[in-house]
Amino acid sequence: MSDLLSRLLSALQPWRQAPAWRIALSGGLDSSVLLHLLASLARRHALPPLSAIHVHHGLQAVADSWPAHCQRLCAQLGVPLQIEYVQVAGGASIERAAREARYAAFRQITQAGEVLLLAQHRDDQAETLLFRLLRGAGVRGLAAMPRQRELGQGVLLRPLLDVPRAELEAYAQAHELGWIEDPSNTDMQLSRNFLRHQALPLLARYWPQASANLARTAEHLREAQQLLDELAQADLATVAAPSEFAWLGLPSLALEQLRELSPARQRNALRHWLAPLTELPNSDHWAGWGDLRDAQSDRAPIWRLARGELHRADGRLWWLGGEWLQPVSEPVMWVDLALPLALPGNGRLHLQGQLPDSVVQVRYRQGGEVMVLPQRGHRDLKRLLNERRIPAFVRARLPLLYVDDQLLAVANLPGLDGVQVGEWQLRWSPPTNDQGLS
Repeated sequence: MSDLLSRLLSALQPWRQAPAWRIALSGGLDSSVLLHLLASLARRHALPPLSAIHVHHGLQAVADSWPAHCQRLCAQLGVPLQIEYVQVAGGASIERAAREARYAAFRQITQAGEVLLLAQHRDDQAETLLFRLLRGAGVRGLAAMPRQRELGQGVLLRPLLDVPRAELEAYAQAHELGWIEDPSNTDMQLSRNFLRHQALPLLARYWPQASANLARTAEHLREAQQLLDELAQADLATVAAPSEFAWLGLPSLALEQLRELSPARQRNALRHWLAPLTELPNSDHWAGWGDLRDAQSDRAPIWRLARGELHRADGRLWWLGGEWLQPVSEPVMWVDLALPLALPGNGRLHLQGQLPDSVVQVRYRQGGEVMVLPQRGHRDLKRLLNERRIPAFVRARLPLLYVDDQLLAVANLPGLDGVQVGEWQLRWSPPTNDQGLS
C-alpha cells in the first residue's frame, strides 16, 4: 500500500464505524484523486459504504458536461453517484453564493452520523490563510479551514489537508486519471486565482516551504482559537445566569458581570456567544457594542447585526431575531377559547381554565391602558409593567385580553394574567428566534 493510502487510512481511522462516507466530487483533480484513493482502500479494508455527490450549479455552459464525466468516473470505480442541481442566488459574489448553495445541498444530503469528505489540500489551506490575512481576518478566520466540523446531522472532514497538491497530481498521473479543468480557475479577476497562480508561486521562489509554513501557521492559530473559545466559555459561565424572564425563550447575558471583564475578553465572550446566532461583525462594527454597553441606564439602545439585534433591558443583554423583529398584527378575535390562538408573528395564546361566554379580543399596547385590580382599584398598565421590570422590547408584544372592551388580563404576568378576576389564566408562548441558521 502506498504512503499516501496509508496516511489517508490513518486520518480516517476515527470514522471507520460511521454509517456512510460520502465524497464531494467536483470532477477536478483533488476530488478525483480522493475518490480513487477511497475506492482503492475499500477494496482492501472493511470501510463504511462509499458514495459520491456532485453538485451542479449551472453557472457555466461547459459545466453541463461535468455530471456525465463524474458518472463515468464513478462507474469505473464502482462508487454510487448522486447528482444535485442547485440554484445560485444573485449578489455581489457569485463565488460565495455558489459555495453557500453547495454546502446547503451537502447539509441536506448528509444523514445522522455520516461523514462528508472534502478534498482540500495543503496548498488550499495556505491560500485560504493568505486570502483571509489580506482581508484583515481575526484569529478565528486565520485558523483557515478546519479538518473537521459538524455538518447538519453529520460530520464534514478534510483528510488531505496535510498533502501538497503536487503529490495529488503525481498520484493522478501515475494512475492515469482524467479530471475536469474548470475554466473559471484561470480568471485572474478572482482574488483566490491571483493568489494561487501568481502570489504563492512567487513566494515559493524565495521561500520554497511557503505553503507548508502557512498551513502550519493556520494550525497554530486554530489552537490559539481553541484557547480563546475555552476562555470565552469560562467567562460566559459567569455572565449567563438565568433571568426571571426565562419564559421568553431568548438568549441573554447579565450586563454588569460582562462589564467587569476587560474589553478584549468582553469581545471574545460575545463573539463566542453570537457565533451560532449571526455572522460576526467586522472590527469597525464593534463600535456598536461600546455604544450599547455604555449608554445611560434610562436608554434602550440597540446593536443591529446581520441576523438580528442585541437589546439592553433590565440589566441584561437580549438577542432578538426571527419573528421578534417583525411588527405585531392588529387586534384578533378569539372565537374558540378551547383552542390555542395563533398570533401572526407573535407566538400562540392558551387559556387555562374556563372563561365565561363573552366576546373576547386580543390586543396590544397602544398607551393609556388601565386595569381594575382587587384591593388596588384602577391602575395604569404602564406603571404595572414598570413594577415588574418588563423589558421594553417585550411590552409592545405582550398579548392583552379584553372582554366586552375591558382589559382583564396580561399574558404570563402573575397577578395580571386573569387569576385575579376568575378561575382562568392567560398563557403566552412567545415567538422564536429561529431563522433557519446553519
